[in-house]
Amino acid sequence: MHARVLLVDDHPLMRDGLRLLIDGQDDVKVVGTAGDGATALAAVAQLTPDVVVMDIELPDENGIAVTRRVLEAVPAVKVVILSAFADSRYVTEAVQAGVSGYLLKGNAPGEVLSAIRAVAAGHTFMCPEATSALVATLKGHLTSEPRPLVPVLSPREREVFRLVAEGLRTKEIAAKLGIGAKTVDTHRARLMKKLRAGSTAELVRIALREGVVR
Repeated sequence: MHARVLLVDDHPLMRDGLRLLIDGQDDVKVVGTAGDGATALAAVAQLTPDVVVMDIELPDENGIAVTRRVLEAVPAVKVVILSAFADSRYVTEAVQAGVSGYLLKGNAPGEVLSAIRAVAAGHTFMCPEATSALVATLKGHLTSEPRPLVPVLSPREREVFRLVAEGLRTKEIAAKLGIGAKTVDTHRARLMKKLRAGSTAELVRIALREGVVR
């Protein structure tokens, strides 16, 4: 059974070269070509290919955006990006869009065939450069400092926050902490500003959400 392929690239020489490469195989067949996103979407609907080999730089629309629209229309289609760029942003966006493969135009021609066969069989295929870009992105997420939902509060602000959330009044908080009522009101105002709370009730909801009180 042939893997039916649609080639999407705005350069006729690239499309012709890929067609020549693919049509020389027994198990892979080019069923159509497209030079822009609109034509690609129409061809997918008409030809129902198994695999779409997609360039990122198209004249009318970004190839990753076209990929999203292709997969929304026909989820069973497998998309392989064939691009001149291995920038981590492109690779990450392509994976998020649902591609099954990512190759560079500088990779060996045989890699294109390997990718088509792999994704047609239900696997993924990433060139080493794309894999490295994904790993770098993942490492960046893992090593970055987690951002707390609640902005950093001083120890005293956190104490006031907890007591307000527990339902204590200003005078009760002042007596419990040994500070003046005006100081408590100042801390409460800072808390509401930092946490973008419009009321004491909202402060309580934030405290419950963040585990300040149980």
